[in-house]
Amino acid sequence: MFQSSEIYGGLKSAYDYGPLGVELKRNLMNEWWKSMVHEREDIVGIDASIIMHPKVWHASGHLSGFSDPLVDCLVSKERFRADKAPTPSSGDKLPINCEDKGQAKKYQEIIQNQFGIQLRRNGKTLEGLRVIDENFFGFFEKDCEQASQKFNYRGYVSPTFGSPFLSDERQFNLMFRSQLGPIDSIGNIASFIEKNRDLKGADLRKALEKVIKDSAVYLRPETAQAMFVQFLNCQQSMSMKVPFGIAQMGKSFRNEITTEHYIFRSCEFEQMEMEFFIEPGTQKGWLKYWRDKRLEWWKSFANEPNKFIYRAHEKEELAHYADACYDIEYEYPWGFDELEGVASRTNYDLKKHAEYSGAKLSYFDPHKQNPITGKNGWRYTPFVIEPAAGATRGLLVYLLDAYHEETVKDAKGNDSTRKVMKLHPKLAPIKAAVLPLVKKEGLPEIARNIVSNFFKAGINIKYDEQHAIGKRYRRHDEAGTPYCLTIDGQTKEDGSITIRDRDTMVQQRISSKKAVAIVKEKLGEV
Repeated sequence: MFQSSEIYGGLKSAYDYGPLGVELKRNLMNEWWKSMVHEREDIVGIDASIIMHPKVWHASGHLSGFSDPLVDCLVSKERFRADKAPTPSSGDKLPINCEDKGQAKKYQEIIQNQFGIQLRRNGKTLEGLRVIDENFFGFFEKDCEQASQKFNYRGYVSPTFGSPFLSDERQFNLMFRSQLGPIDSIGNIASFIEKNRDLKGADLRKALEKVIKDSAVYLRPETAQAMFVQFLNCQQSMSMKVPFGIAQMGKSFRNEITTEHYIFRSCEFEQMEMEFFIEPGTQKGWLKYWRDKRLEWWKSFANEPNKFIYRAHEKEELAHYADACYDIEYEYPWGFDELEGVASRTNYDLKKHAEYSGAKLSYFDPHKQNPITGKNGWRYTPFVIEPAAGATRGLLVYLLDAYHEETVKDAKGNDSTRKVMKLHPKLAPIKAAVLPLVKKEGLPEIARNIVSNFFKAGINIKYDEQHAIGKRYRRHDEAGTPYCLTIDGQTKEDGSITIRDRDTMVQQRISSKKAVAIVKEKLGEV
């Protein structure tokens, strides 16, 4: 994994997947597609455009409601979501926790200049602030119970430093907007402002939105909406009967206020989503089915499956379109957090798109009795169960799950640390490495021939002749390569080679002619 645009100083929250990372991510997504589409008769796939008609986002509610309250810390300039900030109560102290003593001194000076108070510096912590009540916090001199100065309290503090010196809340749209077509939107804006110099503030913004409206498009914030929009096309073209699903993998974009934990939350990410269309009234059973199905799938590739759990959403957590939801969570280094959501979305999305588009997004079952009229034949708007997973989060999860450090004996009998990525073989970027013991005596030629056989079989393999054999083993342990095939002097005598298991380090001799078949069998067994 590389920092994007690294030679130019990088770009916050943007990462490039290198030779190993791209293979790991591709393998994970291929396994998801295999499980969700290729191994089922009731799910089909699509690959929809990232840029869709703007009305899609009006209908889905993203344009009107896909925003978060945004606040700036007036001291550190940290920007964060107000609804996720810590909320100290009346009487609580408000220490401002800095990264180091130098930063503490800097923030102390900023607060003194801006707010006229001299906070006490205790190492890298600034002290002297306390919550008075729900409306005010104050500065308290040492050993004093009365505040010498009061400030408006917003009910929360900045999450990183704990500062209560905050700006007003502002709504921040999480969708990336662009312009489609040859229209010079900047020129239109400049021309409009020149002709309407009397407009200010909110009135000017509202008018400018109208100027760019006709050419405005958005990068999708989720892959789900395309599957609702294409519901009829998929159902009719493939003669699908309810219950059935539509699956999609692809990139989504969210202008996140706070990016965190490496690739856990970033502005550009990849999703693996499926919309499962069902008969109204059956959603509880199908929700449980997909909750359990998805949890077991994640566990099946893990060394520590007990770190995966599911958690039911409380009523106040539910999205406006859902009547129930579970999060499949993983125990990250910072605690349990979301990996995949499994939501019962009711018929909200299909109804909204039918309302905005005028299309009849319904399903007719001639064999079902209409529950209202009692007559045969029932036309209804399907309910939806949505398992929605993050491919990038999945990659992070399996990297965390795979990383191990072990104490082993080196060639001299001394203790040394072996770093190994115990990736599930189906996810491993490189399935096997072919290692000639020496770069002479015809061993490289034999090794190259074996590599060629693996490539013909469609197995990703690596030829490696650099450094001593022990170092090569360690290198492939760190890359997560499950099997190493070593070609040595005995290979020339009887055609046998050694196969080394990454996790156990056990080696056994096998026929070089059977190497491809044996590795394929091992990959298929796990």
